[in-house]
Amino acid sequence: MKYSIAFLIFFISIIVRPCTNVIVTRNASTDGSNLVSYSADSHDLYGELYHWPAMRYADGTMLDIVEWDTGKHLGQIRQAAQTYAVIGNMNEYQVTIAETTFGGRPELRDSTGILDYGSLMYIALQRSRTAREAIGVMTQLVGEYGYCSAGETFTIADAQEIWLMEMTGKGAGNKGALWVALRVPDGMVTAHANQSRITTFPLHEPEECLYADDVIDYAKDKKWFDGKDKAFSFADAYAPQDFESIRFCEARVWSAYRHLNRQLAETLKDDILQATGKRLPLFIEPENKISHRDVMTIMRDHYEGTELSLSDDVGAGPFGVPYRFRPLTWQVNDTTYFHERAIATQQTGFTFVAQMREWLAAPIGGVLWFGVDDANTTVYVPMYCGITSIPAAYRTGSLIAFDGEAAFWVFNQVAHLGYHRYGVMIDDIRKAQKELEDKFNDYGGAIDQAAHAMYQRSPELARGFLTEYSHMQAQLTVQRWKALYEFLFMKNLDGNLHPEVNGRFLKDPNGRAVPAQHPGYPPSYYEQIVNQHKDQFRLKQP
Repeated sequence: MKYSIAFLIFFISIIVRPCTNVIVTRNASTDGSNLVSYSADSHDLYGELYHWPAMRYADGTMLDIVEWDTGKHLGQIRQAAQTYAVIGNMNEYQVTIAETTFGGRPELRDSTGILDYGSLMYIALQRSRTAREAIGVMTQLVGEYGYCSAGETFTIADAQEIWLMEMTGKGAGNKGALWVALRVPDGMVTAHANQSRITTFPLHEPEECLYADDVIDYAKDKKWFDGKDKAFSFADAYAPQDFESIRFCEARVWSAYRHLNRQLAETLKDDILQATGKRLPLFIEPENKISHRDVMTIMRDHYEGTELSLSDDVGAGPFGVPYRFRPLTWQVNDTTYFHERAIATQQTGFTFVAQMREWLAAPIGGVLWFGVDDANTTVYVPMYCGITSIPAAYRTGSLIAFDGEAAFWVFNQVAHLGYHRYGVMIDDIRKAQKELEDKFNDYGGAIDQAAHAMYQRSPELARGFLTEYSHMQAQLTVQRWKALYEFLFMKNLDGNLHPEVNGRFLKDPNGRAVPAQHPGYPPSYYEQIVNQHKDQFRLKQP
C-alpha cells in the first residue's frame, strides 16, 4: 500500500512522542493531594525544565507560536495583558497540564491552524488560575486561531479538580476543534497513554462535562455516528481502536491499573493480551490510598510479573534488560512482529509527578517532582511551583551539544551504562535513587512548614527560600549521579566485578585493589548457548 508524504509525516508525528499520564484525585491519595504524572517520551526531545516568569504586556503585543515538536514558526496570536509564572508543566497557582497524543483520523488535522498541542498547554498555563479556566483558554484559542496537531488527550488539573480533555481538529482550513472534557470523579484514579479513552459522556451536566457544540453533529455529518446523542462515543467516532492502540497504548493503562487496583486489573488482563477491543473502564477506585511515591513507582513499570514482562524473554538478554530499542515493530520472513511498549522507556526526555495541595498557599502547595531521561533510572527532584528560577543543570540544552554538567546528559550516562548489564547494575542505581528520594520525602514536611511561616511574613521571602532549596537539591542530585556513574564504571569494568562495601572498593594488605571477581552470565544464558549450538563449545578431552 502506498502512502502520501503528508500522511507519513502525520503518522510519524503521532508516534514520535508516545507518552503516559497517571491521575490520582485528592480523595484517592494518601495526603489529600491531587496527583498527575507525565513522561514526555520522544527520541528527539532534550529533557529540560521550562520556565516563564509572570509578565504584563502592553495592548497590541503579539506572541510568536513555535511548534513544540519541530521548532517551526507557525504564526502569531495576541498576547494576554497578564501572564502567570510557570515552572515546567505547573504554574504558580498549581494548575498542571500534561498530555498524550492519540492521533485519531488523519483527515481531521488542520495544517493551516496556528496552535499546536504544546503551545496550547504552555499558553494555557500562563493564562489560567484554575483547571476549568485552562479548558476555556485552550478551546477559545483553537476556535480563534485553529488547531494544527493530531488528536490529544490532555490532563488539566489544579488543587481541587482534575479533568481529562480530548481534542482533535476539524480538517484543513476549519478553525476550532472537536473536544470533550470530563471531570475525574473525586476518589477515583485513571490513566491514558496515546489512545482516546472518552466514550459516552453526560450531555447536560456542565459541572462534570464540557464539550464542543458540534462534537456530535460533526461525526453524524461524516457518517462516523448515526445513533442517538446520548449513545455518542467520542473515542469510537474520532479515534477507533486497533491492535496497535491496544497493545502499545491501552496495555500501559492496564499496567498502571495493576498498581492501583490489582484485583480489578486481573479481570481485565485477557482483554489486553488478546486485544479483544473491549475498553478498559475510564475511571477506577484504587484498592488503597495512593502517594506521590506510589505514582513514581508506576512510572517505572516494565510489566514486571506479568505475561507482558520485558525482563524474561530472549530479548532481555543475559542480564534481564527490560528495554527494546526501536523500531517497535519488525519483520521476519515477511511476517510483522512487535515489542511490548512499557510505561518506562529509554527515550523519555523528561518526566514528572505533579503534587497539588489545596491546604497550603499555592507557591508552597504545588510541587513538581521532576526528572530527566528514563523514569526508571531518574531521580524525581522537588521543584516547588513558587520558585523564581530554574537550577542551572536543568536549563535549556541540545541533543547535539554534550554538556557534562547538564542533568539530562548526566542521567543518560548512568542509564546507558546500566542498559548493558541491567541485572548487575540496577540494584546500585536503585540504592542511590532511593537514598535521594527518601531524603526529599523526609525533608518535605519541614520545608513546607518553614516556607509557610515565611509566607505569613513575606510571600517573596518564602519564594526565595523555596528557590534556594530546589536549586540546592538539584545540584546535589546531579553531583550524586555523576559520582554514581564513576562508581558503576569502576565496579563493572570490563565485565568484571570489583568488590566494594558501602561504595568503597576493597584493598589488599599492600593497598592495591582486591582481585576482580568474574561473575559470568546467569545459568539460563549458558543453557541457551548449549541448546542452540549443541556440542560446538563443549570442552573435549584430548
